[in-house]
Amino acid sequence: MAIFNLGSINIDLIYKVPHFPTAGETLTTRSFMRALGGKGANQSIALAAAGASVFHIGAANPDDSWLFDEMRASGVDITHVQESGTPTGHAIVSVNDEGENQILLHPGANRAIDIAAANAVLDQGVVGDWVLLQNETNGALEFVEAAKARGLHIAYSAAPFEEAVALALLPHCDLLIVNDGEAAALVKAIGAPLENLGLSHLVITKGAHGADYMGQYGTYHQPACTVDAIDTTGAGDCFYGYFLAGLAANEDISAILRDASAAAALQVTRSGAAKAIPLRQDVMAFVAANINDQW
Repeated sequence: MAIFNLGSINIDLIYKVPHFPTAGETLTTRSFMRALGGKGANQSIALAAAGASVFHIGAANPDDSWLFDEMRASGVDITHVQESGTPTGHAIVSVNDEGENQILLHPGANRAIDIAAANAVLDQGVVGDWVLLQNETNGALEFVEAAKARGLHIAYSAAPFEEAVALALLPHCDLLIVNDGEAAALVKAIGAPLENLGLSHLVITKGAHGADYMGQYGTYHQPACTVDAIDTTGAGDCFYGYFLAGLAANEDISAILRDASAAAALQVTRSGAAKAIPLRQDVMAFVAANINDQW
């Protein structure tokens, strides 16, 4: 199955800090790194790393061609990434000594995508293929409606959380993955437990406390694997990519959850977001080494 991702592409400006600055504080950073990021790009790379066939639909300024090169080298089809006259989106990421992060996000070209052109790409899909989207681009509802009209499944990452967008997209979703904070915001918005939405697949990720699945395959809790985390940036995107890749390939749900959890665990032991996403062979070796001790 093919996966078409209407997703953001960002330049991540990553700073290691001794602590997060308070209001009015000037803080000297310990290190700096520039890297490919954005929830969309991260998820596309995770999908490709997991073995899925993924077509990324998005936009970036051609002056930042190194972003295109890195996505292509990671196995993502970028034929339909648009060259935009708008500056490429970027994120300023601070990472503290505990591996937690704070992020400032500028959408840039991610909110200037030609949605008519994006929708036309879906003509290449077949019934049963998947589309994926997050809350970092324009045109989400129009894209989803176009995908549904073509018989494609909808996977939605409701992050960064925007209540109005989430409520508009939820009725169309086949797969929703949210973290604890996003889940709480959604519950408040709809005034009912998320299980009441009747989604085919619902996953709530809980960091070190694992993940819960509810849907057509039953109810499962996936424990997290204990690792020494150095950077949690993009861990949720890594989990999402591996989970959707397994779901699209009709793998067993318990194996999908285990492998997605393992991929995220491996990723947080590395610095960065997209570049830290592990390949499938590394994930399977990690699973084999830890399955008796931690799962």
